[in-house]
Amino acid sequence: MSAEDLEKYEAEMELQLYREYRDVVGIFKYVVETDRRFYLCNTADLKVRTEGNDAYFEVTMSDAWVWDIYRPKRFVKNVKVVTFKDVNIEELTPSDLEPPKTDDLSG
Repeated sequence: MSAEDLEKYEAEMELQLYREYRDVVGIFKYVVETDRRFYLCNTADLKVRTEGNDAYFEVTMSDAWVWDIYRPKRFVKNVKVVTFKDVNIEELTPSDLEPPKTDDLSG
């Protein structure tokens, strides 16, 4: 497989993932971003933990969808993420669910 073939394959996988995201985003309540992954979920619980002088975040989610082109199944019943890096949790509103009007990715 050439580098060009690999780039083409990854671009197609990203497009498929975007389309899947667009189809499922309306069934979720929260967006959770960590340093490694992007999630959609219906419950999200964030706890800040300390151990000595170190602090870390523990995020527990349920009924989640994971943005990851390499996962064969992106729907996950329960997820727990532990990270020392930033975590962003946002509640989705109906206006957030509107796809961009000028979208060359529609299909």
